[in-house]
Amino acid sequence: MNRKLRINWQTIKVTTVVLLLASISVMKLQAQTSKMEPTETKEIVKGIYSIKDSFVNLFILQDGDGYIVVDAGTNIGSITQELEKLKINPDKVTALFLTHSHPDHVAAVGLFKNATIYLSNTELPSVATEKPLYLTLNKTEYKNKYVLLNDQQVVRIKSLSVKAIQTPGHTPGSISYLVNDKYLFVGDAFSLVNGKVAKPNEGYTKDMKSAIASFDKINKLPKAEYLFTAHTGYSSDYKAAVQTELK
Repeated sequence: MNRKLRINWQTIKVTTVVLLLASISVMKLQAQTSKMEPTETKEIVKGIYSIKDSFVNLFILQDGDGYIVVDAGTNIGSITQELEKLKINPDKVTALFLTHSHPDHVAAVGLFKNATIYLSNTELPSVATEKPLYLTLNKTEYKNKYVLLNDQQVVRIKSLSVKAIQTPGHTPGSISYLVNDKYLFVGDAFSLVNGKVAKPNEGYTKDMKSAIASFDKINKLPKAEYLFTAHTGYSSDYKAAVQTELK
């Protein structure tokens, strides 16, 4: 076998292994995605709505004649249809709070053209440049104003008080939001299993050790009543949901 043929054969073997590993990885992620159980589109409690977008939820909170939104889903078309069902005009959304910037949380950013976008200062520090951390969220694609939030920073929008609680692990800058000290939105930072807070999805989580450590930041909120996740529904009994131990 001459040198050229030997190199080509080695290239074929390496390529085959890479493709095989990639296929296995995709199959594992698809299997995990198929187990996700987001909440159906509905009004959960007065003034708080869930939007089901395939395997993920985004949440809408009414604020007078306007709205704020937590996350922006995975498909702008389906989100538009679900908003129409609820008779919610996306032009009346004044603020969009992103828990993180994975593709399934940012698809409809452009739909909320009048909204200021809020996200953690540790999630997307390059948002003001041409090199975002995730290619799916690039400042050059949108005209929205961006605000980067510090841990424990509070944003007040009319009747709503939104506290940012940085909960890194799923991504370096994953952030949870506590609204009016009562409603906690955790995105993918944690999941719910049988009504209890559990670790985030392992296949999609960057640093599980940090994710577990972040649990200490959300399990002692004295006035919280509801806990909302992006892929595993919500709990109307926050105190029971956090009575668990993550390992």
